[in-house]
Amino acid sequence: MLNKTLQQELDPNYRNKCFEEVSLGYTKEEAMKEASRCLSCKNEPCRQGCPVNVPIKEFISQIKNDNVDEAYNVIAREHLFPSICGRVCPQERQCESKCVRGIKGEAVSIGLLERFVGDHAKRNTEYNITKNGHKVAVVGSGPAGISCAVDLALAGFDVTIFEALHELGGVLAYGIPEFRLPKSLLKENFDILNKLGVKVETNVVIGKSATIDDLKLEGFDAQFIATGAGLPRPMGIPGENFNGVMYANGFLTRVNLMKGYKFPEYDTPISVPKNVAVVGAGNVAMDAARTAKRLGAENVYIVYRRGEEEIPARLAEVHHAKEEGIIFKLLTNPVEVIGEDFNTVGLKCEIMELGEPDESGRRSPIGTGKYITLDVEMVIPAIGQTSNPTVFEGGEKIERSRRGTIVVNNETQETSLENVYAGGDIVTGAATVILAMGSGRLAAKAIKEKLLK
Repeated sequence: MLNKTLQQELDPNYRNKCFEEVSLGYTKEEAMKEASRCLSCKNEPCRQGCPVNVPIKEFISQIKNDNVDEAYNVIAREHLFPSICGRVCPQERQCESKCVRGIKGEAVSIGLLERFVGDHAKRNTEYNITKNGHKVAVVGSGPAGISCAVDLALAGFDVTIFEALHELGGVLAYGIPEFRLPKSLLKENFDILNKLGVKVETNVVIGKSATIDDLKLEGFDAQFIATGAGLPRPMGIPGENFNGVMYANGFLTRVNLMKGYKFPEYDTPISVPKNVAVVGAGNVAMDAARTAKRLGAENVYIVYRRGEEEIPARLAEVHHAKEEGIIFKLLTNPVEVIGEDFNTVGLKCEIMELGEPDESGRRSPIGTGKYITLDVEMVIPAIGQTSNPTVFEGGEKIERSRRGTIVVNNETQETSLENVYAGGDIVTGAATVILAMGSGRLAAKAIKEKLLK
């Protein structure tokens, strides 16, 4: 049984015109068949590849025994959101990369099994919590903030989440398309906040509506900052200010969270022309390209200055993008947005070749002096994000790195300000959902140890 069990997926020519979830997950029979491939290795190398140390062998063993509810309880010892992590975590670079099955064949599909558990298990809805009298503010409701809030609420803290947007979820809500992570699933998972009595204040921008100092004055004994890395990085080329250039973060937020694809049902118009170029080849770039295709674009290009082997996006996302008709223009580097009357009409690019590996291990692109122009009316830069500086405005200053991220104690997540903690992308830069969750849990542990001693 070297080959993994495949899941069902929507037909590419159907799904590239709608926002239904692409991957359908395992049935019970498929999950049990895949679980039977697990060798139950004594030293559990897969667990060593998990950023939050999920007992993978143990939960898969429960699936083998047809006990999905107990499989969920095993995962819940480390995190409560297997439906989410099973969909968006890069398992092929984490737990599955350590799977012994993968040495001479295909690794066990740990991510799909985790998703199956999250989608099918019955969860505990009764929580008997004794309040401890302490208040904690969580700034940001992405994966780091949600994880920290849940852990603290379970320990008896009065927790209030402050979210800048009008819905919970952070990057999970605004950055990941419906066809990869349905919003109904997020709401279902976040229902635990209500059950735990976590207060939520949306449309509150810390740094504008209130400062970190204001939160102290309101009686919060500790704060956890988890505002993510939502500020897009510009391309730095001529013509970037033309109409038709929209950064991926803004584009995806408008479509995903503000329901731009349902105009006029939702008052958030968004127009996608016939030809679109997405600059970059990470997961955000794939999401933007596949979203543009679904909104009616005929020709959608992924423009990337490196080659196929250097693409940073998940292999599954690249595969799905190609199936859906996304055109990959590799070894192609944008140098200028071409415009007429301030409207985008093209993207001039230099043809590249690969030289020696850079510090990241990827081969560095070198210009050839040869150029092409793509006839496009829209350019979506997706070349990375940095931390939004708004949270730092007003009040006492937190130590930051040269990259603009918050400097923390790696063992506690505490910042340079006493009782102010931080985690997720605001600390690491753009990273993975599971790493953000792990940092939120680590901060919660440190807060509990400090305030309850």
